[in-house]
Amino acid sequence: MRLPILALAGALFVSTLATAQSSNLERLSGDQLDVVPPSARVDGVVGGLKVRDTGCRPRADEPLRRRIVDVAAQEWGFFGFSVVDQTRLDEQPVRRGRRRWSRLSPSEYVRVADSIAGYWTITPEGGWIIENQNDRWDGSESSARWRYPWSAAFVSWVMCESGLNESNRFRRAVAHHTYIDQAIRARDGSAAAAFTAHDIGDAPVLPGDLLCSGRRPAYRTLAERRRQMGEGARTHCDVVVALDDARGRILTIGGNVRGTVSLKIMPAVRDPDVGLRPEGEARRLFAHLQLRAEPTGPDPLIASPTLRALACAGGSTHSRLAATGIVSPATIARC
Repeated sequence: MRLPILALAGALFVSTLATAQSSNLERLSGDQLDVVPPSARVDGVVGGLKVRDTGCRPRADEPLRRRIVDVAAQEWGFFGFSVVDQTRLDEQPVRRGRRRWSRLSPSEYVRVADSIAGYWTITPEGGWIIENQNDRWDGSESSARWRYPWSAAFVSWVMCESGLNESNRFRRAVAHHTYIDQAIRARDGSAAAAFTAHDIGDAPVLPGDLLCSGRRPAYRTLAERRRQMGEGARTHCDVVVALDDARGRILTIGGNVRGTVSLKIMPAVRDPDVGLRPEGEARRLFAHLQLRAEPTGPDPLIASPTLRALACAGGSTHSRLAATGIVSPATIARC
């Protein structure tokens, strides 16, 4: 018997470990979604992972924005459809000591270790990072937790698998500031780069774009980053996957968000000039990287193969996402 809607909503907002880890959706077959799993890029097991493939395939057979959303959505499902609702005070970042708490248990870290290793493979430093992680493995499940933040590697892999196979279009890296700087230079005239950088609110946000925040330094504008171009910085970017105009929300998917691949619900306001603009987010956004590509359909997240598969399967995961309006209960009827 299904839980009442209010109970489902409460379960989503609390986001218990049991919920996050029992709702993962296995990746789709190639005929449903032509994506090479990141785990296929490495050989071996935890503690002995070796790089197998570092290449990226060119793709011209489908719209780029839709492809980016489809790829990110599948990873979100594989990691358990975790949601961080930044419109709620009780979902703001929580820290234990100097680390943010994770939604993955030690056994889950083992399950996804080769996938995270696959994200690293397409970055220049990926091989060294994987070897370093192998050296940390002592046979305990807790030692499968990655030492280095992998959010930029996740974004880089999404772009690689979406067809941005050349570095002059997207510079894959272990740090977000690398491709943020590339997008800033593109704004200044580089014709090849796939993304151009804008201050928040200066350009329309569309699915497939990236929204970026600064941690150290806590940038507020692109001008502040321009003064430090090429220098290291702790930044974070997420992939925009949906715009919820009716509720005033922007939905993004990012890697290493509380230790997993999560969907963020960002509060937004309607700007008469550019449409939905993010506002009031826990970490101030300073950069909007706009993709140079044609707009996609009205709701690419719902139309993605992963969300269609989830809807057709029904069950508690679809119900808890429907409780917050991420998916519609009516999608089951269209299977």
